[in-house]
Amino acid sequence: MLDKSELERYARHIVLREVGGPGQAKLKAARVLVVGAGGLGAPVLLYLAAAGVGAIGVIDDDTVSLSNLQRQVIFGTEDVGSRKVDRAEEVIARLNPHVAVETHMARLTAENALDLISKYDIVADGSDNFATRYLVSDACYFAKKPLVTAAVGTFDGSLTSIRAHETRADGKPNPSYRCLFPEPPPAGTVPACAEAGIVGALPGVLGSMMALEVIREIVGFGEGLVGRLLMVDARSMRFETLHYAWDPNNPLSGETPTIVDLSGHE
Repeated sequence: MLDKSELERYARHIVLREVGGPGQAKLKAARVLVVGAGGLGAPVLLYLAAAGVGAIGVIDDDTVSLSNLQRQVIFGTEDVGSRKVDRAEEVIARLNPHVAVETHMARLTAENALDLISKYDIVADGSDNFATRYLVSDACYFAKKPLVTAAVGTFDGSLTSIRAHETRADGKPNPSYRCLFPEPPPAGTVPACAEAGIVGALPGVLGSMMALEVIREIVGFGEGLVGRLLMVDARSMRFETLHYAWDPNNPLSGETPTIVDLSGHE
């Protein structure tokens, strides 16, 4: 049930036929885990909180550095040295007191991933490394939770949704992250953000789109990104979509899976 202040706060949602009162109630009842409070996580946290998601979990073991402020817009200069999850909690509280924030000052690991993810309805992965992306996607598969995942490079980004634990209307399995990317690139072939640089506004674009996709998944309108990879080229301001399907040879959800738990993750 939405109270009077919530009805006014979310009025622009409620007048939408695709959302309305029932959709807003779904948002209020939803629990979303955001992995990473960095360049992608910052706009995800802001827009999910503004949208009225009832409970938002945020996991990040980092503190704010001065170089973060070029793109991680939930932090200010006075936050340098502070724990990111604490500052994120304060920002969300100022934006929307109706949202419960659950902070996890930790790194996601094979030991804690399943227990943590199982407590939420959907996961938004804004992590900045391949190891965590594969861990999150594998954990979501075993926990049977939907995943919205994005990645950014210097001038490019990508976004998709994963529901590998479910089947399509024709009975075939939905693709997993490993159907799209069978294995991570060799170590050292993809430079980190600190080495290669990144345009500050780019993660803001992808993070906002992540939030939109999470909202669509919760409310249930439009065509989701399951089986579709949305790619953004910031140099030419071009958006393209790549379709991908379940790979029967993938090691996680294929016909003869070799990944049966998270023990292979460091």
